[in-house]
Amino acid sequence: MSNAKAYSAASATSPLASDTIERRDLTEQDVQIEILFCGVCHSDLHMVRNEWSVAPTVYPIVPGHEIVGRITQVGSAVTKFKPGDLAGVGCMVDSDGTCPQCKAGLEQFCPNMTLTYNSPDKHLDGVTYGGYSDSIVVDQRFVLRVPSNLDLAGVAPLLCAGITTYSPLRHHGVTKGKKVGVVGLGGLGHMGVKFAHALGAHVVVFTTSPDKKEDALRLGADEVVVSRNLDEMQQHVNSFDFILDTVAANHDINAYLNLLRLDGNITLVGAPPKPLEVAAFSLIMGRRNLSGSNIGGIAETQEMLDFCGEHNITADVEVIPIQKVNEAYDRLLKSDVKYRFSIDMASLKSE
Repeated sequence: MSNAKAYSAASATSPLASDTIERRDLTEQDVQIEILFCGVCHSDLHMVRNEWSVAPTVYPIVPGHEIVGRITQVGSAVTKFKPGDLAGVGCMVDSDGTCPQCKAGLEQFCPNMTLTYNSPDKHLDGVTYGGYSDSIVVDQRFVLRVPSNLDLAGVAPLLCAGITTYSPLRHHGVTKGKKVGVVGLGGLGHMGVKFAHALGAHVVVFTTSPDKKEDALRLGADEVVVSRNLDEMQQHVNSFDFILDTVAANHDINAYLNLLRLDGNITLVGAPPKPLEVAAFSLIMGRRNLSGSNIGGIAETQEMLDFCGEHNITADVEVIPIQKVNEAYDRLLKSDVKYRFSIDMASLKSE
């Protein structure tokens, strides 16, 4: 084993602070990655503060599942990578590889999937530690190639926010000629706009904030609708092929279901704290569909990164040193970032 510098939280009420953690020795299938940037996901905040009852937090916790870095060592049987390669790691670092989901390239739905942090670690006692660290060791099957033409700070959030929005757009066949709505213009929504635009769709952003119109258009939207304006909403009834709902706050889902055309689909990627109330007729009258989506498999995530390389797509980020991560969490709660934080892990060297 080797030691790595990291930032961890000791309890739900503790700030993230400098720590030293253990990383496993390389197995023959492993690669070691020097972490250069790590995105800050809202999931990190929830997990650090133990706010998800479905996944109780084990402390100490080292968050971070939007990892970009450079490979420093490879195991004896590694064929996909070599030292010096740029690499990424997302929300998962292992799965059983034998279940129907894994065989279909849907490792994110594997019942034995290992999350990048706060999952039982089969190599070491305790749980996995994430990317708020200077290095990580990962099985090559869960390591991704990063296009060399992209800004690495902006690549990091692609490993979660990027694939979370790209996957449902691809799954539901968003292409040129489709009319696509994106509800909410935050960390997820701004990526949804970029991807839908690059896929050739006519993109309409729905926001409660009129002052976001200019930014939405800059990101690739063709139209912007203030969702509190009933007249603006009414103009789009029965017209959307697909709507990506990225809002994590409570909202009226029926207002958006009624905008779908026959057989249209709205997919949830945001996770409101309370159950959404769905009016049956909102679905029945247009044979409409309401679904959810969760990141993507390894092959699809690689496809997404390659797509980003071809179209020069990255997240809009504010780069911060690790020493400002607690401040970033406070700002995240206020939606005070455009549109994601990316930690420059070189700052960890001064700890």
